[in-house]
Amino acid sequence: MKTNGTMKALSIGLQGEIFAIDAQSVREILDLVPITEVPNAQPFASGLINVRGRVVPLADLRVMFGMERPEPDHDTRIVVLEIAIGGEPAIAGILADKVYDVADLELASVEEAPKIGMRWRADYVRGIGKRGDDFIIIPNMDRIFSTEGVDGRPEERHAA
Repeated sequence: MKTNGTMKALSIGLQGEIFAIDAQSVREILDLVPITEVPNAQPFASGLINVRGRVVPLADLRVMFGMERPEPDHDTRIVVLEIAIGGEPAIAGILADKVYDVADLELASVEEAPKIGMRWRADYVRGIGKRGDDFIIIPNMDRIFSTEGVDGRPEERHAA
């Protein structure tokens, strides 16, 4: 994934790992708000939140990366993103154990995720960068929010 230039990235913490989200897709960062659980929903996006009067799905990247899901604490935040789902623009929230900062990430230092030795599905990782001594995982948000289910099988569509 080596490219020239920089990407403004919001760095967030998930289970001790640092992830970088393209800052251009970030709408706002919220303190934890009440979450309405949706019965029979996929574990990845099992809740809804109210963002300024709008119902927004809340996703947990830790599910997609097979991480533990501890109870929220005083550092937990919700990052509200503008993303494309099935080619359509959408708003979604993601849980973050911690939000760090917005900084430039040198794209020349970003490499493709290794095909072996990764504990996560390589198609969920756009690349891995380095900032100082820390590795930063750049998730493939399009792939994560695609219409496929958590286990890689297409979700069943139910008529409304």
